[in-house]
Amino acid sequence: MTTTLALNKPYGVLSRFTSDGSANRPLSTIVPALPKDVWPVGRLDADSEGLLVLSSDKKLVDALMSPKREHAKTYLAQVERVPTAEALAQLEAGVVVDGKRTLPAKARLVDEPTWLWPRDPPIRFRKSVPTAWLELTIVEGRNRQVRKMTAAAGFPTLRLLRVAIGAFRLDALAPGAWRELDVRDIEALRRAV
Repeated sequence: MTTTLALNKPYGVLSRFTSDGSANRPLSTIVPALPKDVWPVGRLDADSEGLLVLSSDKKLVDALMSPKREHAKTYLAQVERVPTAEALAQLEAGVVVDGKRTLPAKARLVDEPTWLWPRDPPIRFRKSVPTAWLELTIVEGRNRQVRKMTAAAGFPTLRLLRVAIGAFRLDALAPGAWRELDVRDIEALRRAV
């Protein structure tokens, strides 16, 4: 029997079950004792929030982790300043990150989500620098890719949340909350790849 969970990973939590020696907490502090073959599928950095899938389904893990199987991951990014239409077009066409152009993406300005929880600690606030929210959908999974993409376009990310993998959405999970996925949820993840 396999176990697959969706977790809303809070800020300051690692995408691993053991400590790395930093002040960030490991996943084991917020999820129950799981069978030893359940692992995070992909990663979210400690300073990123949102959807993290954990699973013991080897086929699902392999499909979601394979770089050959591009699949959509959707993020909300709060950025410094308000991106122009040209900056959004640049993000969609691909920007150079670590010497290599990113694959085409989808980028659009969105309103701050009404369902968004406060972050602890809050992001830095500068009276003279406005912020904006972007919805960015990428198909790669390079290290800190969204942050590097927005910075390359001139709009550094202040807060980052993954809200979907394919059609599977985070929805109403509170930060630190998790739920076991049912057959429909798992099929939505499989369709993503």
